Amino acid sequence: MTHAHPHRVERGSRARLSGLAAEESVARHYARSGRAVLAWRWRGPGGEIDLIVREGARLVFVEVKASRSFEAATAQLGRRQMDRICRSAEAYCGEMPDGALTEMRFDLALVDGQGEVRVIENAFDGG
Repeated sequence: MTHAHPHRVERGSRARLSGLAAEESVARHYARSGRAVLAWRWRGPGGEIDLIVREGARLVFVEVKASRSFEAATAQLGRRQMDRICRSAEAYCGEMPDGALTEMRFDLALVDGQGEVRVIENAFDGG
């Protein structure tokens, strides 16, 4: 039986907690502008979607990335992850009244080391 190194477990736990704090900050950011958070950490066939937000008739699927700088956070999102998030978003929309015709957008929400939030709307376009 293998055990994770104690420092690795602590680092993973710290990263998970900072990820939760980042998601909470981003959820507050959307809520302040009158958009409702419908789901947190929704699991679909492609994997987890951090936040799903309603913006009028549109659903916004939000990937949250936290790092010491916005640039470092941006670098954490890769094409394969975007594709997985898109698959899960399609499954979520399949449960909506308009199904695949549901208007949607994919945002990347960045949280830097000072806790500042920056949202890149339509972050997956052209990627």
